[in-house]
Amino acid sequence: MTVQALENARLSGSVAVDALVGEVGNWEGVEVAPEPRFGGPMFQLGRRQLGHLHDAGERGAFADIPLPRALRDELIQAGRARPHSAMPDSGWLTVPVRTAADLGGAVEVFRLAYERARSAPARRASRT
Repeated sequence: MTVQALENARLSGSVAVDALVGEVGNWEGVEVAPEPRFGGPMFQLGRRQLGHLHDAGERGAFADIPLPRALRDELIQAGRARPHSAMPDSGWLTVPVRTAADLGGAVEVFRLAYERARSAPARRASRT
């Protein structure tokens, strides 16, 4: 089997969710808790939600992640995410995770949210 074949292998939602919790949940300062409305895993850094996951069963999983509108639009334009289904005009976006290759893309978008959250205190201090 080739690496490309593995990257394109379909993942169940539970496998995708477990992999993302194992990765994002181990970043410094990140806490994993149940998302209050839907119960899937939610990632927080302090009081800021980095995003949350939905298990779509055999259709994989998807990550909902809040970002500044300009960055969100850039990621959607680049094909790395899609607008959030319930709030398409908000700063939230959705990253589908159906294959092993999709996991890497979701981790990258979570990393953007994480780095923004970590740098937020410095950005606020520079405005004063």
